[in-house]
Amino acid sequence: QVQLVESGGGLVQAGGSLRLSCAASGSTFSSYHMGWFRQAPGKEREFVAAITWSGGVTYYGDSVKGRFTISRDNAKNTVYLQMNSLKPEDTAVYYCAAKFYTQGLLIATMTDYHGMDYWGKGTLVTVSS
Repeated sequence: QVQLVESGGGLVQAGGSLRLSCAASGSTFSSYHMGWFRQAPGKEREFVAAITWSGGVTYYGDSVKGRFTISRDNAKNTVYLQMNSLKPEDTAVYYCAAKFYTQGLLIATMTDYHGMDYWGKGTLVTVSS
């Protein structure tokens, strides 16, 4: 079992920045690929970014490439999402997710939210225009 708790959401003006954190507990954090997803009202959950168990490879959704950066600190059992140049369309609840790593598991599989093993409860990000 893995418990995930997001923090760092809030209200920010367009063009601003926020840093989200996701603290994990309950299992070996470095055994999991980690991802961030978001869901805006009335829309389907959308892939934002993912990072491999080692932190060596990252992957981003097209809408956030060049603006968001995912990172992790396995010593602190935490994954981060640095969000820059925020736009009103980035407004959503942001969720942290974990997927147990098995040999050969490709990071591209992290784009499918149906395949995640654990979820946090989310943190709201609101970007005003």
